[in-house]
Amino acid sequence: MQFSNTLIHWYLQNKRELPWRKTKNPYYIWLSEIILQQTRVNQGLAYYEHFITSFPTVYDLANAEEETVLKHWQGLGYYSRARNLHHAANYIVTKLKGIFPSNYKGLLLLKGVGDYTASAIASICYNEPTAAVDGNVYRVLARYFGIHTPINSTEGNNQFKQLAQQLIDHKQPGIYNQAIMEFGALQCKPQNPNCINCPLRTTCKALQQQLIGELPVKEKKGIVKKRFFNYLVIIDPQRNVQIQQRREKGIWRNLYEFPLIETSNEIHLKKLLASPKFKSFTHNMNVTVTLYNTSAIVHKLSHQHLFTKFWIVAADSQIENGISWNDFEKYPVPVLIHNFVENFKTNA
Repeated sequence: MQFSNTLIHWYLQNKRELPWRKTKNPYYIWLSEIILQQTRVNQGLAYYEHFITSFPTVYDLANAEEETVLKHWQGLGYYSRARNLHHAANYIVTKLKGIFPSNYKGLLLLKGVGDYTASAIASICYNEPTAAVDGNVYRVLARYFGIHTPINSTEGNNQFKQLAQQLIDHKQPGIYNQAIMEFGALQCKPQNPNCINCPLRTTCKALQQQLIGELPVKEKKGIVKKRFFNYLVIIDPQRNVQIQQRREKGIWRNLYEFPLIETSNEIHLKKLLASPKFKSFTHNMNVTVTLYNTSAIVHKLSHQHLFTKFWIVAADSQIENGISWNDFEKYPVPVLIHNFVENFKTNA
């Protein structure tokens, strides 16, 4: 089809030189695809290179401690991706004897691998004609064919997948999948797409009907939840601090943080000191408490906004079960905590 041929021709002339495009090793392709989910290429590139240096084979990744994997992932967000990555590596090593699944259906058995990732790996590594549909592909197809079905609806998922499957080049499916994704990333961008120099401009319905800014369509998200975090940075004269590991399901599971008091709204010092949780964290300690940031730091996640205050709790004697402030960087932590620590060290 002319559409597919045009995209492949464009891709071969305009593609970025990226390390995972120089191999068909499924382990490396898998790593790149998981890292690049919900991550920009310019951010994910350094993480990819760090991962393949530290874990050059699936055996190395499987044998690593989860904390080590999470530390390598720190800053990418959506930490379930890292936990699933580690789980899948263990599955490949223990159940599949280190042999990567060689088709779409087998790839879907890996934890954290869905239709898009399985399709991308199967087409790139094994030449299986399965269409990979990501955000870039949704955008290109919605604009070119003038489709108004919401891309984040069940109907939209099915419609775009079927259309993408019809368009795929069966002789070179891996090249085609990479071509349409790259086209969406560089040419048919979300904002300010390069329509003037687009090789599809004469047949693009969105351009003809002046709908570039309206397509693709997304259903409105639900209400964003507000949460109020109060972190207690309990530190003693020897520069030891208290940390704890998040065990409950939800955000940042298995990452480390300071003792946390979550409240229904922003609180002031008097209410903090009266909190039973504050008293339990500082039991048998003489402390002086100061607020580090007068305005709450707003940390935005996909479905919730965290309004965060850091309270410096200075103890006058050595705290129990503390870690050296200098060892803090060894632990995997949310980027919110990491940014505070870096700022605190600079201004201390």
